[in-house]
Amino acid sequence: MPHDLFIDLEPTSPDGTPGEGRVRSFAERRRNRHGRGLRGQLMLPQLPGSRTRYERFEDLVLESAERLEDLWGERISRIEFMVDLVPGKKALDRAAASGQRVPLGRAVTGSPRRHASITVYRRPVEELAGNSMDLPEVVHDVVVELAAELLAMAPEDVDPDYGRGHRDH
Repeated sequence: MPHDLFIDLEPTSPDGTPGEGRVRSFAERRRNRHGRGLRGQLMLPQLPGSRTRYERFEDLVLESAERLEDLWGERISRIEFMVDLVPGKKALDRAAASGQRVPLGRAVTGSPRRHASITVYRRPVEELAGNSMDLPEVVHDVVVELAAELLAMAPEDVDPDYGRGHRDH
């Protein structure tokens, strides 16, 4: 018998009355014959625990961007904030060749056809933070550093709370 088919042991018809056995596909079954298998969602989508690591990281970047927007208004609201998993191969090769650490993000100045943008690289920032308790502070410091680069300012001038977290610069 193919693995994706299952014969109902307690056959019933669609109206719930006993009927002839029929073959059900795997998708139609709730559980397999050993009591394991599809059971449904463990957590409702609106609960915080159901969010992926990428979504939680993206939330941290957006919180930092909102804080800077509260401080600087339109100068920050015109910047697009993005999250990427890791830097591209060229950026990694340049960092390795020059003996520098892996980039934590990238700031791209705007042009008449596109907005300025800040991209924060999730994996290098998570590695630098070391644990989830320090991650919000590290993310905020990286966002401030990249915004300072775009605004041609010192990070301390962009956000007075810059660098008051756990890490050394």
